[in-house]
Amino acid sequence: MNLGNTIATGFREIWAHKFRSLLTMLGIILGVSSLVAMSAMVKGLENGLREALVAMGGLEKIRVEQNDDLPAYQRHMADQAAGVTMRDVYALKASAPLVNQVVPSVDQYGYRGNMSVTYRNKSARPYMFTGTWPDALELNEHVVAHGRMFNEIDDDEARSVCVIGTGIRDQLFGDPDVIGREIVPLGEIININGQPFIIIGMFQHYESEQARKERELAKLQPPPEKGKASNGRDTGKRRSKGGHFVFRLKNNTIYIPLRTMLVKFRSAAGVGGAADYRLTTLQMKIPEVELLEPALQQVRNVMLMTHKGIEDFTFRTQEDTAEDITKTIKNAQVSGGIIAVISLIVGGIGIMNIMLASISERVREIGIRKAVGATTIDVFVQILVESIVIALVGGVAGLAASYGLVYAIATFTPSDNSPIITTAAMAMAFACSAGVGVLAGLFPAVKASRLHPIQALKYD
Repeated sequence: MNLGNTIATGFREIWAHKFRSLLTMLGIILGVSSLVAMSAMVKGLENGLREALVAMGGLEKIRVEQNDDLPAYQRHMADQAAGVTMRDVYALKASAPLVNQVVPSVDQYGYRGNMSVTYRNKSARPYMFTGTWPDALELNEHVVAHGRMFNEIDDDEARSVCVIGTGIRDQLFGDPDVIGREIVPLGEIININGQPFIIIGMFQHYESEQARKERELAKLQPPPEKGKASNGRDTGKRRSKGGHFVFRLKNNTIYIPLRTMLVKFRSAAGVGGAADYRLTTLQMKIPEVELLEPALQQVRNVMLMTHKGIEDFTFRTQEDTAEDITKTIKNAQVSGGIIAVISLIVGGIGIMNIMLASISERVREIGIRKAVGATTIDVFVQILVESIVIALVGGVAGLAASYGLVYAIATFTPSDNSPIITTAAMAMAFACSAGVGVLAGLFPAVKASRLHPIQALKYD
Protein backbone atom coordinates (compact mmCIF):
# COMPACT_ATOMS: atom_id res chain seq x y z
CA MET A 1 0.00 0.00 0.00
CA ASN A 2 1.34 3.42 -1.00
CA LEU A 3 0.47 6.09 1.58
CA GLY A 4 1.01 8.88 -0.96
CA ASN A 5 -1.51 7.36 -3.33
CA THR A 6 -3.95 6.92 -0.46
CA ILE A 7 -3.68 10.59 0.48
CA ALA A 8 -4.07 11.59 -3.16
CA THR A 9 -7.21 9.45 -3.31
CA GLY A 10 -8.56 11.33 -0.32
CA PHE A 11 -8.04 14.68 -2.09
CA ARG A 12 -9.68 13.33 -5.24
CA GLU A 13 -12.73 12.31 -3.23
CA ILE A 14 -12.96 15.82 -1.77
CA TRP A 15 -12.62 17.40 -5.21
CA ALA A 16 -15.17 15.04 -6.75
CA HIS A 17 -17.80 16.08 -4.19
CA LYS A 18 -16.90 19.72 -3.56
CA PHE A 19 -20.13 21.02 -2.08
CA ARG A 20 -20.71 17.93 0.06
CA SER A 21 -17.13 18.09 1.35
CA LEU A 22 -17.48 21.81 2.14
CA LEU A 23 -20.60 21.18 4.21
CA THR A 24 -18.80 18.31 5.94
CA MET A 25 -15.82 20.49 6.79
CA LEU A 26 -17.94 23.41 7.98
CA GLY A 27 -18.14 22.06 11.54
CA ILE A 28 -14.36 21.61 11.67
CA ILE A 29 -13.83 25.12 10.26
CA LEU A 30 -16.11 26.66 12.88
CA GLY A 31 -14.58 24.58 15.68
CA VAL A 32 -10.98 25.43 14.80
CA SER A 33 -11.67 29.13 14.19
CA SER A 34 -13.67 29.46 17.44
CA LEU A 35 -10.93 27.68 19.39
CA VAL A 36 -8.25 30.02 18.02
CA ALA A 37 -10.47 33.09 18.54
CA MET A 38 -11.26 32.05 22.11
CA SER A 39 -7.58 31.58 22.86
CA ALA A 40 -6.76 34.95 21.27
CA MET A 41 -9.34 36.76 23.39
CA VAL A 42 -8.18 35.07 26.58
CA LYS A 43 -4.55 35.88 25.76
CA GLY A 44 -5.45 39.52 25.16
CA LEU A 45 -7.40 39.61 28.41
CA GLU A 46 -4.51 38.03 30.30
CA ASN A 47 -1.95 40.47 28.88
CA GLY A 48 -4.18 43.42 29.76
CA LEU A 49 -4.72 42.24 33.33
CA ARG A 50 -1.03 41.48 33.86
CA GLU A 51 -0.13 44.89 32.45
CA ALA A 52 -2.57 46.54 34.84
CA LEU A 53 -1.18 44.50 37.76
CA VAL A 54 2.32 45.85 37.08
CA ALA A 55 0.94 49.39 36.84
CA MET A 56 -0.64 48.94 40.29
CA GLY A 57 2.74 48.25 41.85
CA GLY A 58 3.42 44.58 41.18
CA LEU A 59 3.13 41.55 43.42
CA GLU A 60 5.51 43.02 45.99
CA LYS A 61 3.01 45.66 47.10
CA ILE A 62 1.02 45.35 50.35
CA ARG A 63 -1.81 47.58 51.55
CA VAL A 64 -3.05 47.85 55.12
CA GLU A 65 -6.56 49.24 55.62
CA GLN A 66 -8.82 49.82 58.57
CA ASN A 67 -11.15 46.92 59.33
CA ASP A 68 -14.36 47.93 61.11
CA ASP A 69 -15.51 44.32 61.35
CA LEU A 70 -13.60 43.18 64.42
CA PRO A 71 -13.34 39.50 65.41
CA ALA A 72 -16.29 38.35 67.53
CA TYR A 73 -14.20 38.11 70.70
CA GLN A 74 -13.01 41.77 70.29
CA ARG A 75 -16.24 43.52 69.33
CA HIS A 76 -16.70 44.83 72.86
CA MET A 77 -13.50 46.87 72.29
CA ALA A 78 -14.73 48.60 69.13
CA ASP A 79 -14.66 52.02 70.81
CA GLN A 80 -10.92 51.53 71.45
CA ALA A 81 -10.06 50.71 67.82
CA ALA A 82 -7.79 53.44 66.53
CA GLY A 83 -7.58 52.29 62.92
CA VAL A 84 -4.41 52.75 60.87
CA THR A 85 -2.40 55.69 62.19
CA MET A 86 0.98 57.37 61.81
CA ARG A 87 2.09 55.50 64.89
CA ASP A 88 1.91 52.30 62.83
CA VAL A 89 4.07 53.88 60.14
CA TYR A 90 6.91 54.74 62.49
CA ALA A 91 6.66 51.39 64.29
CA LEU A 92 6.89 49.45 61.01
CA LYS A 93 9.81 51.52 59.76
CA ALA A 94 11.65 50.75 62.99
CA SER A 95 10.65 47.13 63.62
CA ALA A 96 9.78 45.45 60.29
CA PRO A 97 13.07 44.82 58.45
CA LEU A 98 11.40 42.69 55.76
CA VAL A 99 9.53 45.78 54.53
CA ASN A 100 11.74 48.22 52.65
CA GLN A 101 9.12 50.91 52.00
CA VAL A 102 6.31 52.19 54.23
CA VAL A 103 4.16 54.98 52.81
CA PRO A 104 1.07 56.43 54.57
CA SER A 105 -1.78 57.97 52.61
CA VAL A 106 -5.09 59.70 53.19
CA ASP A 107 -7.42 59.24 50.22
CA GLN A 108 -10.58 60.89 49.03
CA TYR A 109 -12.53 59.62 46.04
CA GLY A 110 -14.10 61.92 43.48
CA TYR A 111 -16.68 59.41 42.30
CA ARG A 112 -18.38 59.65 45.71
CA GLY A 113 -19.33 63.25 44.95
CA ASN A 114 -17.40 64.88 47.81
CA MET A 115 -14.61 66.33 45.65
CA SER A 116 -14.50 69.56 43.66
CA VAL A 117 -11.50 70.59 41.56
CA THR A 118 -11.89 73.80 39.57
CA TYR A 119 -9.86 76.09 37.32
CA ARG A 120 -11.57 79.26 36.16
CA ASN A 121 -14.86 78.09 34.65
CA LYS A 122 -13.90 74.42 34.29
CA SER A 123 -14.19 71.59 36.79
CA ALA A 124 -12.81 68.06 37.16
CA ARG A 125 -13.67 65.08 39.29
CA PRO A 126 -10.56 63.03 40.13
CA TYR A 127 -10.86 59.32 40.74
CA MET A 128 -8.44 59.67 43.64
CA PHE A 129 -7.22 62.64 45.66
CA THR A 130 -4.36 61.51 47.89
CA GLY A 131 -2.22 63.04 50.59
CA THR A 132 0.97 61.02 50.91
CA TRP A 133 4.75 61.02 51.15
CA PRO A 134 7.09 61.50 48.16
CA ASP A 135 7.98 57.77 48.29
CA ALA A 136 4.52 56.99 46.91
CA LEU A 137 5.90 57.93 43.50
CA GLU A 138 8.07 54.82 43.30
CA LEU A 139 5.75 52.53 45.25
CA ASN A 140 2.77 53.17 42.95
CA GLU A 141 4.84 53.09 39.74
CA HIS A 142 4.25 56.77 39.00
CA VAL A 143 6.57 58.82 36.77
CA VAL A 144 6.67 62.62 36.81
CA ALA A 145 6.93 63.71 33.18
CA HIS A 146 6.91 67.48 33.78
CA GLY A 147 7.99 69.47 36.81
CA ARG A 148 8.79 67.67 40.03
CA MET A 149 7.31 65.61 42.84
CA PHE A 150 6.84 67.40 46.16
CA ASN A 151 9.58 66.68 48.69
CA GLU A 152 10.03 66.35 52.46
CA ILE A 153 10.27 70.13 52.90
CA ASP A 154 6.95 70.62 51.13
CA ASP A 155 5.45 68.01 53.45
CA ASP A 156 6.97 69.39 56.66
CA GLU A 157 5.71 72.90 55.87
CA ALA A 158 2.31 71.67 54.62
CA ARG A 159 2.69 73.60 51.38
CA SER A 160 -0.27 73.90 49.03
CA VAL A 161 1.34 72.14 46.09
CA CYS A 162 0.08 69.25 43.99
CA VAL A 163 1.04 66.83 41.25
CA ILE A 164 -1.72 65.94 38.81
CA GLY A 165 -2.40 63.25 36.22
CA THR A 166 -3.01 63.90 32.55
CA GLY A 167 -6.72 63.14 32.93
CA ILE A 168 -7.08 66.11 35.31
CA ARG A 169 -5.06 68.26 32.89
CA ASP A 170 -7.39 67.28 30.03
CA GLN A 171 -10.51 68.27 31.97
CA LEU A 172 -9.20 71.59 33.32
CA PHE A 173 -6.82 72.85 30.63
CA GLY A 174 -7.73 70.94 27.47
CA ASP A 175 -6.83 67.70 25.73
CA PRO A 176 -3.63 67.91 23.63
CA ASP A 177 -5.08 65.39 21.16
CA VAL A 178 -7.93 67.81 20.48
CA ILE A 179 -6.07 71.11 20.71
CA GLY A 180 -3.11 69.82 18.71
CA ARG A 181 -0.29 70.84 21.07
CA GLU A 182 1.15 69.70 24.37
CA ILE A 183 -0.27 71.40 27.47
CA VAL A 184 1.87 71.55 30.62
CA PRO A 185 0.07 73.59 33.32
CA LEU A 186 3.01 73.97 35.72
CA GLY A 187 2.63 76.98 37.99
CA GLU A 188 -1.13 77.23 37.48
CA ILE A 189 -3.35 77.52 40.54
CA ILE A 190 -6.33 75.18 40.87
CA ASN A 191 -8.92 75.04 43.64
CA ILE A 192 -9.44 71.74 45.46
CA ASN A 193 -12.57 71.87 47.61
CA GLY A 194 -12.13 75.64 47.71
CA GLN A 195 -8.43 75.50 48.68
CA PRO A 196 -5.88 76.97 46.21
CA PHE A 197 -3.05 74.66 45.12
CA ILE A 198 -0.10 75.28 42.81
CA ILE A 199 0.64 72.61 40.21
CA ILE A 200 4.32 71.73 40.54
CA GLY A 201 4.33 68.49 38.55
CA MET A 202 2.39 66.32 36.14
CA PHE A 203 2.58 62.55 35.79
CA GLN A 204 3.21 60.93 32.46
CA HIS A 205 0.22 59.70 30.48
CA TYR A 206 -0.53 56.08 31.41
CA GLU A 207 -2.20 53.79 28.91
CA SER A 208 -2.39 50.15 27.94
CA GLU A 209 -0.59 48.90 24.86
CA GLN A 210 -3.91 48.58 23.05
CA ALA A 211 -4.90 52.16 23.92
CA ARG A 212 -1.52 53.44 22.73
CA LYS A 213 -1.94 51.75 19.35
CA GLU A 214 -5.46 53.14 18.98
CA ARG A 215 -4.25 56.65 19.85
CA GLU A 216 -1.41 56.49 17.32
CA LEU A 217 -3.83 55.18 14.70
CA ALA A 218 -6.25 58.02 15.44
CA LYS A 219 -3.48 60.54 14.72
CA LEU A 220 -3.27 59.16 11.19
CA GLN A 221 -6.98 59.77 10.58
CA PRO A 222 -8.20 63.06 9.02
CA PRO A 223 -9.21 65.69 11.59
CA PRO A 224 -12.93 65.85 12.47
CA GLU A 225 -15.15 68.58 11.11
CA LYS A 226 -15.47 71.72 13.15
CA GLY A 227 -18.02 71.52 15.93
CA LYS A 228 -17.97 67.74 16.27
CA ALA A 229 -15.01 67.41 18.63
CA SER A 230 -16.62 69.43 21.38
CA ASN A 231 -19.80 67.43 21.95
CA GLY A 232 -20.42 65.57 25.21
CA ARG A 233 -19.86 62.16 23.69
CA ASP A 234 -16.36 63.03 22.52
CA THR A 235 -15.54 64.53 25.91
CA GLY A 236 -16.54 61.27 27.58
CA LYS A 237 -14.26 59.35 25.28
CA ARG A 238 -11.37 61.65 26.04
CA ARG A 239 -11.90 61.24 29.75
CA SER A 240 -11.86 57.48 29.47
CA LYS A 241 -8.74 57.28 27.33
CA GLY A 242 -5.96 55.11 28.68
CA GLY A 243 -7.55 51.68 28.31
CA HIS A 244 -7.87 49.58 31.44
CA PHE A 245 -9.47 51.16 34.52
CA VAL A 246 -6.12 51.12 36.37
CA PHE A 247 -4.55 53.43 33.78
CA ARG A 248 -7.55 55.77 33.80
CA LEU A 249 -7.39 55.87 37.60
CA LYS A 250 -3.71 56.82 37.55
CA ASN A 251 -4.36 59.51 34.94
CA ASN A 252 -7.15 61.01 37.08
CA THR A 253 -5.16 61.21 40.32
CA ILE A 254 -4.00 64.22 42.33
CA TYR A 255 -1.18 63.91 44.88
CA ILE A 256 -0.54 66.47 47.65
CA PRO A 257 1.80 66.30 50.68
CA LEU A 258 0.41 64.22 53.54
CA ARG A 259 0.72 66.97 56.15
CA THR A 260 -1.12 69.36 53.83
CA MET A 261 -3.97 66.87 53.58
CA LEU A 262 -4.11 66.44 57.36
CA VAL A 263 -4.03 70.16 58.10
CA LYS A 264 -6.32 71.46 55.36
CA PHE A 265 -8.81 68.62 54.89
CA ARG A 266 -8.76 66.45 58.03
CA SER A 267 -8.20 68.81 60.99
CA ALA A 268 -11.92 69.16 61.69
CA ALA A 269 -12.02 65.53 62.76
CA GLY A 270 -9.32 65.97 65.36
CA VAL A 271 -9.48 66.70 69.06
CA GLY A 272 -8.92 70.22 70.36
CA GLY A 273 -8.07 71.57 66.91
CA ALA A 274 -5.28 69.03 66.35
CA ALA A 275 -5.09 67.26 63.00
CA ASP A 276 -6.56 63.79 62.71
CA TYR A 277 -3.71 61.40 61.97
CA ARG A 278 -5.87 58.41 61.11
CA LEU A 279 -4.88 57.11 57.68
CA THR A 280 -6.93 55.66 54.87
CA THR A 281 -4.26 53.20 53.78
CA LEU A 282 -0.75 52.23 54.65
CA GLN A 283 1.20 50.96 51.66
CA MET A 284 4.35 48.87 51.77
CA LYS A 285 6.67 47.09 49.42
CA ILE A 286 8.82 44.03 50.02
CA PRO A 287 12.06 43.17 48.18
CA GLU A 288 10.69 40.00 46.55
CA VAL A 289 7.47 37.98 46.35
CA GLU A 290 9.00 35.00 48.19
CA LEU A 291 9.12 37.11 51.37
CA LEU A 292 5.40 37.94 51.28
CA GLU A 293 4.19 35.51 53.97
CA PRO A 294 6.94 36.22 56.54
CA ALA A 295 6.65 39.94 55.83
CA LEU A 296 2.88 39.88 56.43
CA GLN A 297 3.40 38.02 59.70
CA GLN A 298 6.04 40.52 60.75
CA VAL A 299 3.79 43.48 59.94
CA ARG A 300 0.90 41.85 61.78
CA ASN A 301 3.00 41.32 64.91
CA VAL A 302 4.15 44.95 64.94
CA MET A 303 0.66 46.33 64.39
CA LEU A 304 -0.84 44.14 67.09
CA MET A 305 1.65 45.73 69.47
CA THR A 306 0.73 49.29 68.43
CA HIS A 307 -3.00 48.46 68.45
CA LYS A 308 -2.83 46.77 71.89
CA GLY A 309 -3.93 43.46 70.43
CA ILE A 310 -7.02 44.82 68.63
CA GLU A 311 -7.24 43.47 65.06
CA ASP A 312 -8.87 46.52 63.51
CA PHE A 313 -6.79 46.31 60.33
CA THR A 314 -6.71 44.09 57.28
CA PHE A 315 -4.22 43.30 54.51
CA ARG A 316 -4.70 43.66 50.77
CA THR A 317 -2.04 42.11 48.56
CA GLN A 318 -1.52 42.08 44.82
CA GLU A 319 -1.21 38.31 45.13
CA ASP A 320 -4.97 38.24 45.72
CA THR A 321 -5.41 40.17 42.49
CA ALA A 322 -3.08 37.77 40.67
CA GLU A 323 -5.13 34.82 41.91
CA ASP A 324 -8.31 36.53 40.69
CA ILE A 325 -6.67 37.06 37.31
CA THR A 326 -5.68 33.38 37.10
CA LYS A 327 -9.20 32.30 38.07
CA THR A 328 -10.74 34.63 35.47
CA ILE A 329 -8.42 33.32 32.76
CA LYS A 330 -9.18 29.68 33.61
CA ASN A 331 -12.93 30.30 33.61
CA ALA A 332 -12.72 32.01 30.23
CA GLN A 333 -10.60 29.19 28.83
CA VAL A 334 -13.00 26.52 30.07
CA SER A 335 -16.09 28.33 28.78
CA GLY A 336 -14.58 29.05 25.37
CA GLY A 337 -13.04 25.59 25.15
CA ILE A 338 -16.39 23.89 25.75
CA ILE A 339 -17.98 25.88 22.92
CA ALA A 340 -15.10 25.06 20.56
CA VAL A 341 -15.14 21.36 21.49
CA ILE A 342 -18.87 21.17 20.80
CA SER A 343 -18.28 22.64 17.34
CA LEU A 344 -15.51 20.12 16.70
CA ILE A 345 -17.73 17.24 17.84
CA VAL A 346 -20.43 18.39 15.45
CA GLY A 347 -17.81 18.55 12.72
CA GLY A 348 -16.63 15.04 13.58
CA ILE A 349 -20.18 13.70 13.38
CA GLY A 350 -20.48 15.31 9.96
CA ILE A 351 -17.27 13.62 8.80
CA MET A 352 -18.41 10.22 10.11
CA ASN A 353 -21.76 10.62 8.39
CA ILE A 354 -20.23 11.53 5.05
CA MET A 355 -17.70 8.71 5.25
CA LEU A 356 -20.47 6.18 5.91
CA ALA A 357 -22.35 7.55 2.91
CA SER A 358 -19.18 7.33 0.84
CA ILE A 359 -18.70 3.66 1.83
CA SER A 360 -22.28 2.87 0.78
CA GLU A 361 -21.53 4.36 -2.63
CA ARG A 362 -18.24 2.43 -2.98
CA VAL A 363 -19.16 -1.04 -1.73
CA ARG A 364 -18.49 -2.67 -5.14
CA GLU A 365 -15.21 -0.76 -5.46
CA ILE A 366 -14.09 -2.08 -2.05
CA GLY A 367 -15.15 -5.61 -3.07
CA ILE A 368 -13.09 -5.40 -6.29
CA ARG A 369 -10.06 -4.12 -4.35
CA LYS A 370 -10.28 -6.99 -1.89
CA ALA A 371 -10.80 -9.49 -4.71
CA VAL A 372 -7.58 -8.40 -6.44
CA GLY A 373 -5.49 -8.61 -3.25
CA ALA A 374 -6.17 -5.61 -1.00
CA THR A 375 -5.97 -6.59 2.65
CA THR A 376 -8.26 -5.57 5.47
CA ILE A 377 -5.56 -3.19 6.72
CA ASP A 378 -5.30 -1.55 3.27
CA VAL A 379 -9.02 -0.76 3.18
CA PHE A 380 -8.99 0.39 6.82
CA VAL A 381 -6.09 2.78 6.21
CA GLN A 382 -7.59 4.16 3.01
CA ILE A 383 -10.90 5.14 4.64
CA LEU A 384 -9.15 6.48 7.76
CA VAL A 385 -6.76 8.59 5.68
CA GLU A 386 -9.65 10.03 3.68
CA SER A 387 -11.35 11.04 6.92
CA ILE A 388 -8.15 12.63 8.23
CA VAL A 389 -7.60 14.51 4.96
CA ILE A 390 -11.07 16.04 5.17
CA ALA A 391 -10.44 17.08 8.79
CA LEU A 392 -7.00 18.56 8.02
CA VAL A 393 -8.27 20.55 5.05
CA GLY A 394 -11.06 21.83 7.30
CA GLY A 395 -8.46 22.61 9.96
CA VAL A 396 -6.36 24.69 7.55
CA ALA A 397 -9.48 26.54 6.40
CA GLY A 398 -10.43 27.07 10.05
CA LEU A 399 -7.02 28.60 10.82
CA ALA A 400 -7.45 31.01 7.92
CA ALA A 401 -11.00 31.83 9.05
CA SER A 402 -9.82 32.48 12.61
CA TYR A 403 -8.06 35.68 11.53
CA GLY A 404 -11.28 37.02 10.06
CA LEU A 405 -13.24 35.95 13.15
CA VAL A 406 -10.79 37.65 15.53
CA TYR A 407 -10.86 40.81 13.42
CA ALA A 408 -14.68 40.80 13.46
CA ILE A 409 -14.76 40.33 17.24
CA ALA A 410 -12.27 43.17 17.78
CA THR A 411 -14.25 45.44 15.43
CA PHE A 412 -17.80 44.83 16.61
CA THR A 413 -17.11 44.22 20.31
CA PRO A 414 -14.10 46.44 21.08
CA SER A 415 -12.52 46.16 24.52
CA ASP A 416 -9.46 47.38 26.37
CA ASN A 417 -7.63 44.15 25.52
CA SER A 418 -6.84 43.40 21.90
CA PRO A 419 -7.09 39.66 20.97
CA ILE A 420 -3.72 38.04 20.31
CA ILE A 421 -3.45 34.96 18.10
CA THR A 422 -0.63 32.69 19.25
CA THR A 423 1.24 29.92 17.44
CA ALA A 424 0.52 27.53 20.31
CA ALA A 425 -3.24 28.08 19.99
CA MET A 426 -3.13 27.50 16.24
CA ALA A 427 -1.08 24.33 16.68
CA MET A 428 -3.45 23.03 19.34
CA ALA A 429 -6.52 23.78 17.18
CA PHE A 430 -4.96 22.06 14.16
CA ALA A 431 -4.02 19.04 16.27
CA CYS A 432 -7.61 18.88 17.56
CA SER A 433 -8.93 18.86 14.00
CA ALA A 434 -6.58 15.97 13.14
CA GLY A 435 -7.73 14.09 16.24
CA VAL A 436 -11.37 14.60 15.30
CA GLY A 437 -10.57 13.25 11.83
CA VAL A 438 -9.04 10.10 13.31
CA LEU A 439 -11.92 9.48 15.73
CA ALA A 440 -14.57 10.22 13.14
CA GLY A 441 -12.98 7.87 10.63
CA LEU A 442 -12.46 4.85 12.88
CA PHE A 443 -15.99 3.42 12.72
CA PRO A 444 -16.42 3.88 8.94
CA ALA A 445 -12.91 2.42 8.37
CA VAL A 446 -13.68 -0.66 10.49
CA LYS A 447 -17.01 -1.12 8.75
CA ALA A 448 -15.43 -0.89 5.30
CA SER A 449 -12.51 -3.17 6.16
CA ARG A 450 -14.87 -5.93 7.38
CA LEU A 451 -16.85 -6.12 4.12
CA HIS A 452 -16.72 -9.61 2.59
CA PRO A 453 -15.47 -9.40 -1.04
CA ILE A 454 -18.19 -11.71 -2.45
CA GLN A 455 -21.02 -9.91 -0.67
CA ALA A 456 -19.53 -6.56 -1.72
CA LEU A 457 -19.37 -7.63 -5.38
CA LYS A 458 -23.02 -8.75 -5.23
CA TYR A 459 -24.09 -5.34 -3.70
CA ASP A 460 -26.35 -3.37 -5.99
